[in-house]
Formats: sequence, C-alpha cells, structure tokens
Amino acid sequence: MSPVADDRSARHSVLANALRAADLVNVLSRPGPDPALLAETGRVLRAYGESEPLGLSGADLPGLREAAAALRPVFAAADTGTAARALNALLAARTGPLRLSAHGGTSPWHPHVDADDDAPWAEWFLASSCLALAVLLWDRGRAPGGVCASAACEDVFVPQGAQERRYCSRRCATRERVAAHRRAAASSPLSRRASRPGP
Repeated sequence: MSPVADDRSARHSVLANALRAADLVNVLSRPGPDPALLAETGRVLRAYGESEPLGLSGADLPGLREAAAALRPVFAAADTGTAARALNALLAARTGPLRLSAHGGTSPWHPHVDADDDAPWAEWFLASSCLALAVLLWDRGRAPGGVCASAACEDVFVPQGAQERRYCSRRCATRERVAAHRRAAASSPLSRRASRPGP
C-alpha cells in the first residue's frame, strides 16, 4: 500500500470512529427500556465493524450512558478552544497513556488510549472517541462536532464538508426551513389581511 493510500485509510478510520462516537452518543442519550437500548447500541457497533460476539450486556449500559454524557460537551463546544479543553480534560482524567495495538495481529497497528485491548465497553468507547475527536480537531483545525440546531432534536453530529453545518440531518434542516416559512407566511401583512372578515 502506498503512503498516500495509508494516509487516506487512517483519515477514514479517524472519521469513522468520530461518526461512531456521534451515533453512540445519540443512541445512549435517548430514554427507553434497556433491552431496546442494548439492541440499538449493538446495531451501531456492528454497523461500524465490531465483530461478533459483542459480549455487550445490560450491565454495560450505565457506564456507556455515562461515557456518552461525558462526550456530549465536546460535540456541544461552541469553538475549537472549548472543544480542545473538553477533550484535554477527558484525556487527562479518563484515559490511559497512548499505546499501539494490532489486536494480536488481526488488524493494522493503530493507536489506543484505553487500558488494554480487553477494556470494558464504556472505557473503550470513551477512550476511542476522545482519540478520534482529538485527531479530527487537530487535522481540521476546528471543533470536531456539533449539536443539531433544530428545536425538536438534540442529536450530535460530525460535519463532513468544508461548509459550516447547523443540523444533524437533511430531515431536521428541511423541517426547520418549512417551519420558518410557515411562520413567515403567517405573520406577513398579506396573510393577516386575508384572514380578516370582510366589511
């Protein structure tokens, strides 16, 4: 593999890990019964390449929920400096030293900041997310995520283009545009005249 391909693969991996972090924060922040939450968490992990058996159980959920809550301020940071300070605090207090792992030869060498390859799910989730978000911030020179600006949504997201993004999805952006259009139409002088009774 060429160095350029290696670099692209590493960038894809960092972005994939950041996207996984956002998806897990969203899933783990929602209320709901533990069996449904466990199933949805497993679905997200599988979608991002975690292999079976996951070994995920209801006992993992409190730690995973707490990790998701700890990561939310990184996504909610209004600027790069605030995001960096939030990540620095998590890296200092909640992760181990940087180490390299190939998972016993089953993957290419890559960095980890969790205690070991068999760390509990919550520790792995927090550590791998912090590492991915830190590298993304470093690479892009801007805050690595955001929180949806829609009043009806609290999901976090990772922007993937050069343009600034306010919404987590097209659906939320469209819903807000439609609502703004309806508000504007309802408050226009023309619509007020049309709604008045005749003379």
